[in-house]
Amino acid sequence: MRIGFGYDVHQLVEGRELWMGGIKLEHSMGLLGHSDADVLIHAICDAMLGAANMRDIGYHFPDTSDETLGMDSKVILKKTVELIATKGYRLGNIDATICAERPKMNPHIPQMQQTLASVIGCDPDQISIKATTTERLGFTGRQEGISAYAVVLLEA
Repeated sequence: MRIGFGYDVHQLVEGRELWMGGIKLEHSMGLLGHSDADVLIHAICDAMLGAANMRDIGYHFPDTSDETLGMDSKVILKKTVELIATKGYRLGNIDATICAERPKMNPHIPQMQQTLASVIGCDPDQISIKATTTERLGFTGRQEGISAYAVVLLEA
């Protein structure tokens, strides 16, 4: 078994869609990034790659590449699952936290779990997603950005 930790943050801006956990959320702003900027998926991918000792998401999916421009993060997740499989690993479980003031994430968590499980090829019960605010403190509290943390257990 191997444990990995991931973190990601993106700035909230107008004129972008908001993607979180592989689903599109209705919101007046979206996250700025080279891909669709899904911070939850990016944190999960970094945690998986870290657990497998395979560097990080930027190494495999650089933000300087035309191939990754506007990429759906579910594709990044699927490719990450394939990458860790080359070393004989599969997902044990994920424990993740989204930090955002708005929109409220809790109503969307079951759909995120289903979507991620479908991409990964696992049971939704292997994916724990929680949401919190920062009590209006910092960049998250000022609604300037959204961040996500993830811990994964990989099994050989």
